[in-house]
Amino acid sequence: MALNSPWRADFPGILALEAEGQTYLDSAATAQKPQAMLDSLLGYYASGAANVHRAQHLPGERATRAFEATRDKAAAWLGAASREEIIFTRGSTEALNLLAYGLEHLLQPGDEIVVSALEHHANLLPWQQLARRLGLRLVVLPLDDDGTIDLAQAAALIGPRTRLLAVSQLSNVLGRWQPVAELIALARAQGALSVVDGAQGVVHGRHDVRAIGCDFYVCSAHKLYGPDGVGLLYGRGEALAQLRHWQFGGEMVLQADYQEARFRPAPLGFEAGTPPISAVIALGATLDYLSDLDAAAVAGHEAALHAKLLAGLAARDGIRLLGAPQVALASFGVDGVHGADLAHLLTEQGIAVRNGHHCAMPLLKHLGLPGALRVSLGLYNDGEDLERFFTALDKALELLR
Repeated sequence: MALNSPWRADFPGILALEAEGQTYLDSAATAQKPQAMLDSLLGYYASGAANVHRAQHLPGERATRAFEATRDKAAAWLGAASREEIIFTRGSTEALNLLAYGLEHLLQPGDEIVVSALEHHANLLPWQQLARRLGLRLVVLPLDDDGTIDLAQAAALIGPRTRLLAVSQLSNVLGRWQPVAELIALARAQGALSVVDGAQGVVHGRHDVRAIGCDFYVCSAHKLYGPDGVGLLYGRGEALAQLRHWQFGGEMVLQADYQEARFRPAPLGFEAGTPPISAVIALGATLDYLSDLDAAAVAGHEAALHAKLLAGLAARDGIRLLGAPQVALASFGVDGVHGADLAHLLTEQGIAVRNGHHCAMPLLKHLGLPGALRVSLGLYNDGEDLERFFTALDKALELLR
């Protein structure tokens, strides 16, 4: 079964890497970019760059229109009720830190923040540090053997002192969808706010934030085949109104004097300074490109590739899969083989996979592992990429065992 990707030719980077003898299987870290995004970046700079929201001249007006058009596209992509519910950030990490500082005033010593055992550092450390600052209790939801947050235990741990729930939609290590809607319902029953880290989940399928029911949802463009340096923060209108400003300067100011100032509401009130204008506009081009794809065809191709990856790993002795991955990636270790040694031999053969703790160090410690190798897939990958990976894996294991 060839599993050819009909979209591969749209991504110059994947073709350039292939010509260089590289097989790119690290899309969960960052994805390659479509030609439409590259054209948008060049078009913005080549036609005359300008700052947004601040000038009446033609270049400034043109940049502002393109910038704000991306806000509309992002709202549509995420299913937001209005464009005012979309804040541009510099990535998921900044969005989560924005929330940790912007919601701080709602919390008191003894209150509880709930996260899960699988969180990426970006959705753990801001809450961990907030808990340390304010004397809060950080509650960690356990996982079942498949790598899913245990709902029965979650129901017991999310209680009357819970003020905020922050969980990932799709684990970047375990590749498993999490029951975020059910968890959010448990949090809402206690009057708690909810934050969903969609950095991985947003890449695979369309997810309606209103159907999920979360108060906040964050994601990064660079994983969604878009540029780096830009992310999205969705906030439900009523929840956004509770955020306090956390960065100051630039267009977020409504009125300023020497001794006091007033600030704009969301979204501009949380976009201090000059934003990543070119990246935001290029994200809009990426969303246009993705919107034009046959979503069912993309999902089918990803599912077939993932099945081939899992079958190939299962067919080889001594490979221990982490959890029960459902989409896009697989993390694993090999009995008696150090991950760094295996990664080195794969790299020498032009296989670009990731080894280590994947910014989820507590999860790997919980699993009793120093690290794991991760193979992650994009819509541009095809069956030949996996064949090259398995050939290289067999050669490496033959040397190491």
